[in-house]
Amino acid sequence: MLVTKEQKIGRLWLKRAAREVLARHVPELTRTPHLSFIYKNMTLADYAASSHADPSWLDRVLGELEALPEAEARDGQTKDAGRVYDDPAEAASAVILGPEQAEKWGVFELELHGPKAGNPFTDVQLGAEFAFEGDGGGQTKRIVKVPGFYDGDGVYRIRFMPDAEGGWRYRTVSNARSLDGLEGRFLCVSPSAGNHGPVRVKNTYHFAYENGTIYHPVGTTCYAWTHQGADLEEQTLASLKASPFNKLRMCVFPKSYLYNTNEPPLYPFEGSAEEGWDFTRFNPAYFRHLEQRIADLGRLGIEADLILFHPYDRWGFTEMPADADNRYLRYITARLAAYRNVWWSLANEYDLMWAKDPEDWERFARIVTENDPYGHLLSVHNCLEFYDHSKPWVTHCSIQRIDVYKTSEATTDWRKKWQKPIVIDECGYEGDIDQGWGNITGEELVRRFWEATVRGGYLGHGETYLNPEEVLWWSKGGRLVGDSPARIAFARRFMEEAPQGELNPLPSDWDLPCAGVEDEYRLYYFGFNRPAFREFRLKPGITWKVSVIDTWNMTIEELPGLYEGAFSIKLPRRPYMAVRMVRSGKSI
Repeated sequence: MLVTKEQKIGRLWLKRAAREVLARHVPELTRTPHLSFIYKNMTLADYAASSHADPSWLDRVLGELEALPEAEARDGQTKDAGRVYDDPAEAASAVILGPEQAEKWGVFELELHGPKAGNPFTDVQLGAEFAFEGDGGGQTKRIVKVPGFYDGDGVYRIRFMPDAEGGWRYRTVSNARSLDGLEGRFLCVSPSAGNHGPVRVKNTYHFAYENGTIYHPVGTTCYAWTHQGADLEEQTLASLKASPFNKLRMCVFPKSYLYNTNEPPLYPFEGSAEEGWDFTRFNPAYFRHLEQRIADLGRLGIEADLILFHPYDRWGFTEMPADADNRYLRYITARLAAYRNVWWSLANEYDLMWAKDPEDWERFARIVTENDPYGHLLSVHNCLEFYDHSKPWVTHCSIQRIDVYKTSEATTDWRKKWQKPIVIDECGYEGDIDQGWGNITGEELVRRFWEATVRGGYLGHGETYLNPEEVLWWSKGGRLVGDSPARIAFARRFMEEAPQGELNPLPSDWDLPCAGVEDEYRLYYFGFNRPAFREFRLKPGITWKVSVIDTWNMTIEELPGLYEGAFSIKLPRRPYMAVRMVRSGKSI
């Protein structure tokens, strides 16, 4: 096998024979699964240097690897059948069930009962064309092509999210005779209360639902909450209902990491980790459960920021061959794209995924966008190295801080660099575990939230407090016990009260960031500084109503009188203070 000391351990790990060699010489790859992704991202030379191995270690490993036969193809790779499906039934003879009406931005679902022979997941191709006719007359105004999917036991489904009220007709398209050419109609009615449509980017840096209602992402993270069983999952939903959070980062695949050692109740594919997975056969029960929880979040008004890949894995889902990755992405977009509260995140910490190359992420983005006719928000999240967020398919910047201390202070710079909304999904978590990313105080998390807000971005919450059950919110959900959620709820009102619901950075002093509208509204944040007073010099002729805000104690003190031009504001010598100025005659 051709191998050099600069080859990444992870790329070698994908080959079975090389894996056996590495497992003997790098036992951490199997003994410490929560760190294995770090080792797999190292080159052989990097590992030799970091492990203080004896000088002959690298030569021995290289010698054993070079003695292996060449095996460039990835083990276990499979190909979908490209043949026409052998369906003996008559054309358009399958039973098809569908409602007569659906609400705008709701899920219209067709259920088809068709063939089971062979492997319908790979052998049967299914989709539909939905034609909008509006108020009748039979004239087609627009056609939307939608993929379908196999849901097991001879059942196929096609899901569609109508975006216009009025009449729609549909016709199925399939390589299986019985599923091809089925036709019908339905009426799209007005959306129900609370249904504002999917979230879109608004005014370059912000968000709004499709009906124009402003949306401020106030997110939290529960990576593996859908893999914990009914009781804990219901507890998580109850906690979310009582929280200020309207976005949840969550994984499709189960997670293996610190405080995450339990097996999930279900797996996404047929097979097992011990005997191998059949990546050509999905487990429909797994995905039905996932979509049920996404619908549960939707009923709470919470966006599901769905992480499609992540590195924290002991089952082999991070190492699927390319065709299995492609098939999985087509399947999950066909199942879930019709849910209006779905966002796509290609990865959590894409740069730790040793089995993926840069071109893989571009291919994944292409598959998702081609199979999502509704254009849901799409991002990719980093660990050590930012993705190139200037890519046209990236709708917003999903960011993990790459500096231990400096986080949301860089928000304005990131806005200028990428000209897109900045969502700091991971700034560190309020908690007390031994990891530096999971033991900041509630005060520090809230400070970072305010810093991001007045600098024109959005910051997400997370919580990692130890408990005997090892149920940490950041991954398993459960109960929120930290100090920050209530303060984040308090901060959210200032986002909502801002003019046009947007806080954009204004020219500021070096030590005091400010956001708002130049001559109408100004919001200053002092962070960990605690002055006794502050001098302000604003444009003469404009009078202001001034309030002093304690962001931690959640108080607002409106000062008497009006202020103009150059003036001084007395402050209480406490950290985490803010000052709000509203032009007199304006309301908030």
